[in-house]
Amino acid sequence: TDHDMLLLQSIGYTPESGDVVVLSKKSFREGQPIVKRVIAVGGQTVDIDYESNTVYVDGVVLDEPYILEPMRELPSHFATHVVVPEGSIFVMGDNRNDSDDSRDPELGPVDTRQILGRAVFLLFPGVTADTDKRDFGRIGPLT
Repeated sequence: TDHDMLLLQSIGYTPESGDVVVLSKKSFREGQPIVKRVIAVGGQTVDIDYESNTVYVDGVVLDEPYILEPMRELPSHFATHVVVPEGSIFVMGDNRNDSDDSRDPELGPVDTRQILGRAVFLLFPGVTADTDKRDFGRIGPLT
């Protein structure tokens, strides 16, 4: 949710698949920080199959219990097969149908130096777009 207040781990952090990270890329969204989930790290291969609603990393289906709805197919210029360069990560949002993420060639794989940190705890919730209220039940560790 926009304007969530998060506690980040940055010192000594090495990204791993499944982590929720905050990143900033100057050439994307004017460098505004975005929150995304790490899907793959350097050297791994990502394949996205919209028909089966499946994401594969190195040929293995990701177990993604946090995804609540099937993915809609995105424009044809969005990535469906990516080999993540060393020193980079491939990120996707948990709300796949409304997420600016590494599938978009404007963001693409993200250099690990652009990671501000791993989001470890939600300190204070932002206002949700659909209800215009804060959900204080969300406060706690992020997974």
